[in-house]
Amino acid sequence: MKVEDVKVVGVLGAGTMGNGIAQVCAAAGFEVIMRDIEQKFVDRGMETIKKSLSKFVQKGKISQDEMDSIVSRIRPTVEMGDLAEADLVIEAVIENMDVKKRVIKELNEIVKNQEAIFASNTSTLSITEMAAVCRRPDKFVGIHFMNPVPLMKGVEIVRGLLTSEETLEFAVEFIRRIGKEPVVCKDSAGFISNRILMPWVNEGIYVLYEGIATKEEIDKGMRLFTNVPMGPLELADLIGLDIVLAAVETLHRELGDKYKPCPLLKQMVAAGLLGRKTGRGFYDYR
Repeated sequence: MKVEDVKVVGVLGAGTMGNGIAQVCAAAGFEVIMRDIEQKFVDRGMETIKKSLSKFVQKGKISQDEMDSIVSRIRPTVEMGDLAEADLVIEAVIENMDVKKRVIKELNEIVKNQEAIFASNTSTLSITEMAAVCRRPDKFVGIHFMNPVPLMKGVEIVRGLLTSEETLEFAVEFIRRIGKEPVVCKDSAGFISNRILMPWVNEGIYVLYEGIATKEEIDKGMRLFTNVPMGPLELADLIGLDIVLAAVETLHRELGDKYKPCPLLKQMVAAGLLGRKTGRGFYDYR
C-alpha cells in the first residue's frame, strides 16, 4: 500500500481525538468516514470539527469555501459496515485493550481491501498485542496523534513486533502528507510522549496532594521554570483526568512502582471531576 493509493480513510471514534484526526485527514484531501457507536457522539464530533475550522476561517488561514469542502469530505456514521471501502483505518476508541481488540476483529471482516493498513491512536497500549488479532499483523502500526490534533505537529509512529518496514514507511509518509511531522519509536508502554509526560503530570498532582504548593503556584512555576505553555495540572484538565489515570495505570502495570498513580488523581476520577470536558477538574470551567 502506498499513500497515493489511499482514497478513503476510516476513523473509529468521533471524540476529541477521532474528530481531530478526521479533520486533518479531510483537510489533506482524503475522503473520511468517521464512525462512532451513537448518533449523539457523531453529531458532537461534527460540531467540534466545524467549530475548529471556523476558527481557522476567522484567522484567515483558510477560506469559508475551503472549510465547506473539508466538511463535505467527512461522512459521519454509526454503521461499522460503512468502513468497508477504507484503505486506511485509524482507531481512536477508548483506551481499553479489550475494546480496541474487539473493533479490530470487526474490521477484519468488514474492510474489503486486503492491503488496507490498520492503525491505532493509542497513547500507551501495546501495538504488538493489538496486531495479534489483526488479519495482517504486518499491516498494523501505531499512529499516535497529540491533542489538540489540528494544532499539534508531532505524531508518534509506533512499530510493533510484526509491523513491516513497508507499513512503517507508509505511516511516516502518510503523516507527512497530512502536514504533520512523524517521530518513530518501538512498541513500549507509553512510547516516547507518555513515558515522559505522564510521570511529569502525575508528579505535579503529587506535589498538590502533599500540600507543597497550590495548584496555581505549581502550574505557574512549571510554565516559568521550563517554558512550557501550561503546567501539569492545567494539562491534566485539558487531556482529561480519566485519560491521564488510564495512561499512568498502564505505565505502572508495565514498568513498575515509580509510575504509581497519585491517590488524588484516582479520587478526582472517582468523583467525576475529569477536567474541561466535565466543567471541573483541578480548575473550575463552568
